[in-house]
Amino acid sequence: MIVAHKKDSVVLLVHCKDRKGIVARVAGFIHDFGGNILDSDHHTDEETNDFLMRMEFATEGLQIPVDDIPAAFAPVAKVFDMRYEVRPLSRRTRVGILVSKQDHCLADLLQRQRRDELPIDIPLIISNHDTCASWAELFKIPFMVCPVTKETKPQQEQQVLSLLKAQQVELVVMARYMQILSADFLAQVGCPVINIHHSFLPAFIGANPYRQAYERGVKIIGATAHYATEDLDEGPIIEQDVIRIGHRDTVEDLVRKGRDLEEIVLARAVRRHIERRVLVYGRKTVVFD
Repeated sequence: MIVAHKKDSVVLLVHCKDRKGIVARVAGFIHDFGGNILDSDHHTDEETNDFLMRMEFATEGLQIPVDDIPAAFAPVAKVFDMRYEVRPLSRRTRVGILVSKQDHCLADLLQRQRRDELPIDIPLIISNHDTCASWAELFKIPFMVCPVTKETKPQQEQQVLSLLKAQQVELVVMARYMQILSADFLAQVGCPVINIHHSFLPAFIGANPYRQAYERGVKIIGATAHYATEDLDEGPIIEQDVIRIGHRDTVEDLVRKGRDLEEIVLARAVRRHIERRVLVYGRKTVVFD
């Protein structure tokens, strides 16, 4: 279970090939600078020998400025050939939201942010329609409409990229943004992109998943949040959930239940990302509780 942070803390994420002594060396580094470890978890994939670790430590008593930690840790990382990230959890993530006409995921994220369940800053919402503008107005967030057609898609994506970069966005969330992001867009955006898919991937991909599910007579439906990649709906999975359905449920019932799942699954994925609980390796993720 994810709990609230009672102290200001810093998360150190580590990814490298497994070797003896990694945990001890990282813990020793934190100890050497007066840090107190609040939480630590790690995993080794025995098939690939990938080692992944999340270590959270308090800032109280640290004998080094937080912003200096990455450089100080670099010699340790070099020894083990690590990829690593250091993130103070008090530093709110700047999130840009992409949305089309369906507003349920957008509304849910905005309300969770307002209640501080999701400690994020939302500097802008971008849409290819004006349908959701009233939500942005209600929450006093800039709303930019960037219409798109098949012919104008390259220019529209450059417009969206410019808006996101101008606001120094650190995470993009596709809150039922019904456009496929091109490989060029994903290469240029400079930050992770989380998408919510209205099915339990990899089943029922593509259009009309609830109609597909209904016609197959499935007994559960689901939702999947994943990092967007150039391979459509095949990015590393962050969060999934399902709900049972019965023979009396109509397509409309499936859609209604699916919307509830989409909201929950997307919110969980965003929360796990901003708390730096997700590590990607290959096509997979490790998600630390």
